[in-house]
Amino acid sequence: MSATLSAADVKKLRDMTGAGMMDCKKALEEANGDFDKAVEVLRKQGQKLSLKRADREAKEGAVIALTSANRNNGVIIRLGCETDFVAKNEDFVKFARGIAEIALKHLPENLEGLMGLPFDGGISVGEKIIEQTGVTGEKMEVSYYAKLETAAGQGQVLPYIHMGNRAGVIVALNQEGPEYVEPGKNVAMQIAAMRPVAVDKDGVSAEMIEKEIEIGKEQARQEGKPEAMLEKIAIGKLNKFYQESTLLNQTYVKDGKMTVAEYLKSLHKDLTVTAFKHVELG
Repeated sequence: MSATLSAADVKKLRDMTGAGMMDCKKALEEANGDFDKAVEVLRKQGQKLSLKRADREAKEGAVIALTSANRNNGVIIRLGCETDFVAKNEDFVKFARGIAEIALKHLPENLEGLMGLPFDGGISVGEKIIEQTGVTGEKMEVSYYAKLETAAGQGQVLPYIHMGNRAGVIVALNQEGPEYVEPGKNVAMQIAAMRPVAVDKDGVSAEMIEKEIEIGKEQARQEGKPEAMLEKIAIGKLNKFYQESTLLNQTYVKDGKMTVAEYLKSLHKDLTVTAFKHVELG
C-alpha cells in the first residue's frame, strides 16, 4: 500500500461500488487516488457495480418530502445523523419534518438559505441543528435540500417516501387535477425503485454522455472488437443507457409492456413529467 493510498481508501471504494478489494486497490492506484476516476476504471474493466449516488453523504437519518396544499410546490430534505438509533427516534423524525415545513413555507433557493431561516425561539435552522447535536451527542446536518415549483394551473408536485424515511422523491407533472395524484405517486415510486438520472435523454449532461461513450468503447475494446467499430458499438450502448437510466424511457415497473412515457400518455395524451428530485440515505 502506497503512502498516499490507505486500506481505508480501498475499503471506501469497495463500499461505494461492491467491487473486490484487489480490484479496488488496482483501480485507485491507476487513478492516483481519485475516487471518481477509480469508479470509471472499474466500469471499463466490466465490473458489475452497485454504485452509490454522489449525494449520499449521511449514513443514517431521515428523508422528508412535502408538498403544499395546492400541490404547486414541493420540497425534499435529508437530515443526517450518525446512528440508526437516533434516526429512528420519533423526535428526530419530527425535527426533520419541522425543517422541511419551514423549507416549504419559504422555498429558499439553496441549502445555505434554508440554514439561515428562523426556526423558533429566535434562532435559525442552522443554530437549531447545532443545538440538537448537543442534545443527541451525534453530528447532525441537513446534507440535501431541493424544491420543485409549478405555476398555478400548469401542473402539480407529488411526494413519495420510501422505506421508512430512508429515501424520498418529489415529482412534477405538467397536468393538474386529483385524477393525476395516484399516477404521480406511481411515477415517484418508479423513481425510487429504478433511480433514473434524468427525465429523458435531453436531461443527461454532455459530460455524462461523453463518459458513457468512452466506457462503451473501452468495454468493446476489452471484448476484442475492431477499433473501427468501437464508436458504433458505444452509441448502441449509449441508447441502452438512455432506456435504462432516463425516467420516461424506462420500462414501467407496474406494467412491463410499456414505458413510463407510454403509461402517462395512456392517461392523458399530453401528460408527462417535467422534473423530479430523488435522495436516499446510505
